[in-house]
Amino acid sequence: MGRQWLHAKRAIVNLKKGQTVGKLVKEMTVAAKLGGPDLGANARLFAAVEKARKASVTRDVIERAIAKGAGIGGDKTALEHVVFEGYGPHKVPVIVEAYTDNHQRIAPEIRQLFKRGVLGHAGSNKFLFDHVGIVEAHHADPNVDREAAAIEAGANDFEALAHAQNDDIPEGRSGARFVTELKSVHAVSVWLAKNGWTVITSELGYIAKTFPELNDEDRSDVGEFLQAFEDHDDIQRVWAAVK
Repeated sequence: MGRQWLHAKRAIVNLKKGQTVGKLVKEMTVAAKLGGPDLGANARLFAAVEKARKASVTRDVIERAIAKGAGIGGDKTALEHVVFEGYGPHKVPVIVEAYTDNHQRIAPEIRQLFKRGVLGHAGSNKFLFDHVGIVEAHHADPNVDREAAAIEAGANDFEALAHAQNDDIPEGRSGARFVTELKSVHAVSVWLAKNGWTVITSELGYIAKTFPELNDEDRSDVGEFLQAFEDHDDIQRVWAAVK
């Protein structure tokens, strides 16, 4: 029984790793499609490639993903960006972003995932979020002035981030999330990279304007609900009004 459990555990770990690599490849493909194949001119692609390298994605796979997204060669991407809105347990607003080659297939699947949650359902809610640029980065200096960096980089706002909040931030380094205008995300990323910051995320996203009051049991319900979306291969980002 012990060996069976061990094999099952390894299978789960390998499945999760495969899903992670698949989503990283898709992110690089889409980033190259939207901003071109030049890492120096495409902050989102640069951040995605760095994450892929840390996840031990091979160079060949990275290069193929970029070429596919940029339309270089015969293998051109047909991925479509689709956004779904709805509510999870305890009326928590949720926005789901997916990249898929089959919109007719994914739409009913996402609706079904929303229905699985306690009181979960699809429904318009974008007015409850700000659509913004998001840049996450870390700096070696533990005393770095995050506010000054935000101002000089051209960000609208910032918040401190630690390793416990984001595994991509090494322990002992100063992390921050910078919120920008939609068109400023690349410029902010470039400024940070030139001034000692390591950029780990550069993307467009959604930040909730308000957050429902939740107790520990409520958060557990919401967490289980959101995990089902995270496990879907075509879903790239899940944004929820949860602190």
